[in-house]
Amino acid sequence: MDDYSIDEAAARTGLTKHTLRYYEREGLLPPIAKASSGHRRYTDDDIGWVKFLQLLRATGMPIREAKAFVTLTWAGDHTIPQRVEVLTGYRSALVERMAQDAEHLETLNRKIDFYSGVLQARDATPEDVTGERAGAR
Repeated sequence: MDDYSIDEAAARTGLTKHTLRYYEREGLLPPIAKASSGHRRYTDDDIGWVKFLQLLRATGMPIREAKAFVTLTWAGDHTIPQRVEVLTGYRSALVERMAQDAEHLETLNRKIDFYSGVLQARDATPEDVTGERAGAR
């Protein structure tokens, strides 16, 4: 198993070192091992935890709820029904947001098409409209 410095962990996750330290302080990550120098050494499992936390945050889950979810996870398999319930709720909210975003995208596409048509009509030359060069008979 590889281990990574905080700089490498930040690069692998796209988070800042500050955010990684914050997640650790808040109890969102398991204890991070330290080298004899005292520097943090992240494992592949730690990186996996960070990436899962990023996914939870991307669903809109606040830090306090992510912390509660992590606590459930570390409590053991008997909490799986509760974890499924939490994740199902966030999945439902995500599906709803995706449907709203699809509607918004369609509306924007219609507006872009409309305005593009207006620009084309405004910029059209007489020959574009008639198919003939102006003045040619």
